[in-house]
Amino acid sequence: MKSRIYHTETEEETIALGEKLAAELPPTAVVLLIGQLGAGKTTLAKGIVKGLGAASPDDVSSPTFTLIHEYSPLPHGRASLPSHDREGVVVYHIDLYRLDTAEQVATLGLDEIFDRRAVVLIEWGERFPDLMPENRIEIRLKATEENSREIDVRSTI
Repeated sequence: MKSRIYHTETEEETIALGEKLAAELPPTAVVLLIGQLGAGKTTLAKGIVKGLGAASPDDVSSPTFTLIHEYSPLPHGRASLPSHDREGVVVYHIDLYRLDTAEQVATLGLDEIFDRRAVVLIEWGERFPDLMPENRIEIRLKATEENSREIDVRSTI
């Protein structure tokens, strides 16, 4: 498993890192965002969604209560995307924090979402490892100070 560690000092740097990571993602990927409450998972997701050309950071929020947010490509996508993907990709942002059992998670239809041409960002997915695909990217976020973060990106893709 490949691993890279990044450090950010501000919310803006975390969003910018998300944009950078988005440029490296394939058009179909499952990304687990792993970290305690307040670790910066949603902040990083804002940058990834922006980097994929699906929404602005202000339009991205935690799906804690709705469980799934879907972001469709913005017109003209992002110029930073590879030329064959300039139309952008659909992004699903999922939060499993409020779910307690695999049966509850199964009602979301994740298998169908995993089969789509989409980037799937999942907060708290590590709580249900048997339901996650083997080929995935895991991003572990850890608050080191009030706004500082250590972000460890690991890929099995």
